[in-house]
Amino acid sequence: MKAVVLDAPGVLRHGEVPEPQPFGDRPVLIRVGAVGVCGSDLLRVGHGTAYHYPLVLGHEFSAVVEQVPDGSRLRPGDRVAVFPLLPDPADPLTEIGQPALGSGYDYFGSRRDGGLQERLWVPERNLIAVPATMPLLHAAMVEPAAVALHAVRKLAVPAGGSALVIGAGPIGALAAQWLRVLGWSRVLVADVDPRKRELMADLGFETIDPGHDAGGPTGTVAQVRARTGGGVDAAVEASGLPATLLQTLEAAAPRGQVLILGDLKGDVTVPRALISSLIRRELTVYGTWNSTIAPAGHSEWEMVVDAIASGRIAVDPLISHTAPLEQAPELFTELLDRRQWSNKVLFAVGAEARAEAENRTGAPDLAGAR
Repeated sequence: MKAVVLDAPGVLRHGEVPEPQPFGDRPVLIRVGAVGVCGSDLLRVGHGTAYHYPLVLGHEFSAVVEQVPDGSRLRPGDRVAVFPLLPDPADPLTEIGQPALGSGYDYFGSRRDGGLQERLWVPERNLIAVPATMPLLHAAMVEPAAVALHAVRKLAVPAGGSALVIGAGPIGALAAQWLRVLGWSRVLVADVDPRKRELMADLGFETIDPGHDAGGPTGTVAQVRARTGGGVDAAVEASGLPATLLQTLEAAAPRGQVLILGDLKGDVTVPRALISSLIRRELTVYGTWNSTIAPAGHSEWEMVVDAIASGRIAVDPLISHTAPLEQAPELFTELLDRRQWSNKVLFAVGAEARAEAENRTGAPDLAGAR
């Protein structure tokens, strides 16, 4: 069986690995469809943040069911999205339905081998069925879309509410879409990348160039205040930069909400004057992490699947690259070296996903940029 293995920091290889072995409760054998690249994957490859080596990366993935246990709700041939977190049944937080807030959980592509391989065993409870008509490339976007949904659901939506998202990468773009779906009347998106701003404008969002506003103020916060008359009701940090975290705290209106969605890439110092302003504006600050598949049948993941299938959440425009599994070592190097522009990168592992990648309208060749 073929897989892409991280043998050491910066050392990725594509080659043969042993067949996976069943584990956990009611294991299901799947054929991996498509696998998304997350910023955390780049950190594991380029900055040595993996829990152990060797490691097969990949926690954003879709699959086709191959073998099921007796009495399964699934059948061979079904398409699924894979919830990557494996709860620790002994953790008290698992008992109250919050396994991601514990410390003893397991995780595909992080603490155990993940989706960058041809086959894998997954506990049945971690598989969310998707429509047979949903492309496996789109089903691989369910995990990041669920993370974005889990985040913005924390925000209370006021009548005529305005929101700002700083960072138009995949998570920020998905968060902006969810804000609109959930009833926010006006959603602004700021990003330094003109191609990402153009993408968000094409999706119908009002965009902000942090460095320029013809005939008006420059800087994200100044532009937000000028356009909204003082600030937004909610500001979402989706870049993971210390400077943009401070901007969200500054851009929120009195009684506003701040959501920290990006995983910060460095320490941040909050000036005393900003803390004083935060207090006097009575801001509410939320942290967010992961997503949940409970309760079954009414979870965030089922909501995501329905929204992608119905077109209410657009994922295809966010996909900038598709590549076959064997090109992973080369493409990871290019991404880490910033040799080409990218947004969401997907590896098409299975034959069905490869065919989808080759047939995408306007798509590049499998390892090329648009």
